[in-house]
Amino acid sequence: MEDRLKIAVLDRDTVGDDIPLTALEAVGEVTVYGLTPPELVAERLADADVAVINKIKLNESNLAGNDHLKLICLLATGYDNVDITYCGGRGIAVCNVAGYSTQSVAQMTVTMALSLMSHLPVYQRFTASGEYSRQKMMNRIEPVFHEIAGKTWGIIGFGNIGRQVARVAEALGCRIMVCKRTPVDGCENVDVDTICREADIISIHTPLNDETRGLISEERIRLMKQDVIVINVARGAVADEAALAKAVLEGRIGGLGVDVYSTEPYGENHPYQTIAHLDNVCLTPHMAWGAYESRKRCVEEIGENIRSFMDGGRRNRVV
Repeated sequence: MEDRLKIAVLDRDTVGDDIPLTALEAVGEVTVYGLTPPELVAERLADADVAVINKIKLNESNLAGNDHLKLICLLATGYDNVDITYCGGRGIAVCNVAGYSTQSVAQMTVTMALSLMSHLPVYQRFTASGEYSRQKMMNRIEPVFHEIAGKTWGIIGFGNIGRQVARVAEALGCRIMVCKRTPVDGCENVDVDTICREADIISIHTPLNDETRGLISEERIRLMKQDVIVINVARGAVADEAALAKAVLEGRIGGLGVDVYSTEPYGENHPYQTIAHLDNVCLTPHMAWGAYESRKRCVEEIGENIRSFMDGGRRNRVV
């Protein structure tokens, strides 16, 4: 294999222009595209040995005529946007990056939970608007908020991020319930339905696959407590988005925090458009993974993945 690989970065803008690509430049000749529309993917990969992508979809439709591509590197942990079966059959290696965003996503998960439980935006807006300065009383304690200590936090998916959320939630005084395919030693292991019935806060950290698609269904939402806070920082399609929006509008759940969507960005007709303005809803633009340190770590890991591939290794190989 040539010492200097041709590396095409197809959606550099998603990782931010404040993050240097020196880790990639050290192992190959790098061509950078801010974003790549679907119709240009095949053309921009025509001479590349390595594709570096975040959310670009790669499959037979844009890889079939490519005889150069040897490796696909994902600037992410999830790889549902790449046809793994097709790549494996073609001998195209695929690598992801595991664990790089653990601290960032866990931080945002807990931030959402605390903000929704404390009604922080309502109080901040009350003060910033000048209403606090105009009132006679020294304080305001409406809407009513509750301490997080003593609450039950249900965690669906217990990988690196789920474990870190559990550590922080436990430090805040929460009882932790865990739903994972294989039981976890030292944890209170339960099924999804039990979490939906008993948890005061539910955070979702599971990958998207055939088993988890639609996991948070209308039926399971109806099991939840009326004041439950639901947070999805996994994948949008893990939850029935229309059912969640309806539950918020009907007052059947207490709060909703979401950073991921089945379609990104979500469109004007998406169910969340009807609830985005509400005080008990916190919608963010798929940014939970993106602390500076996390993004820098991700690019550096890609460089190590490429170096390993060049040396015949299988570092972070998916296929």
